[in-house]
Amino acid sequence: MDVTEEYEQEFVDVDGGRLGIQLYPEPENVTGAPVVVICPAMGVRARYYRPFAAALRSAGLAVVVADLRGTGVSTPRPSRADRYGYAELASDVGSVLDSLKSRTDGRTRLLLGHSLGGQAALLHLALGRKDTVDGLALVASGMPYWRAYSDVRRYGVLPYSQGIAAVSAVLGVWPGWGFGGRQARGVIRDWAYTARTGRFPMLDGVDPEAALRSVRTPVLAVSVDQDQFTPHETLDHLCGKLTDASIQRERYTTAQAGGPLDHFTWVRASGPLAAQVARFATGLPAASQRIS
Repeated sequence: MDVTEEYEQEFVDVDGGRLGIQLYPEPENVTGAPVVVICPAMGVRARYYRPFAAALRSAGLAVVVADLRGTGVSTPRPSRADRYGYAELASDVGSVLDSLKSRTDGRTRLLLGHSLGGQAALLHLALGRKDTVDGLALVASGMPYWRAYSDVRRYGVLPYSQGIAAVSAVLGVWPGWGFGGRQARGVIRDWAYTARTGRFPMLDGVDPEAALRSVRTPVLAVSVDQDQFTPHETLDHLCGKLTDASIQRERYTTAQAGGPLDHFTWVRASGPLAAQVARFATGLPAASQRIS
């Protein structure tokens, strides 16, 4: 275990790789604080979320951030030999939560996903055990379905996403040219499928679309002003799949943040958002109290 001034670095072994998780110190003067586990966006290192982690701790939450497979300190580094996709990312979320079980038992557990991390978190709940967390927060996340965009971007999303998928299929890996960092072709394949169809692909023989309809975990869904990749409508599209869940739908505005926002920079202006996440977390019923 590596220790920095900000967090402890630990690792979780998974089939085909190793996941890095950053454990931040418990918030001061809080006993049994709710725990929020953050799943990052595509190609974004866990270290990027340090300002958000600090804001969440100040709001009274314990914080863990996990590098997605192949990103940051997690392995393997994507190459032609790697075929993993959304199914493995969803399974990785479960592995991280299992590794934290002894530290989080008896405490409120909130899973928070940004962009691709939100999709992985949601798929974990749909395909895995639905009682692993008490709540889910989706921040600057959504499904990049081209028809969900209400402005001229809809005409660029489809050729852009399918072009990236074609390049990754030919090269056997996405090199990260201007988008998403280096990624396994399976991740890009599944992401491009959602952009083309507005649906999740079949994963390990399971239809996630049907599975999502049975998710009853309370959800805080927050879209961000000026988000160039997942604007408000794309999160609305994703939330529409959760027909049986209680959803608190919010928008994080530039007025609330006190400055400009986009798909990434909200992390550096996240104080008011962290307070909102803390209010949601502290108001959650325990998973064991919900009817499965």
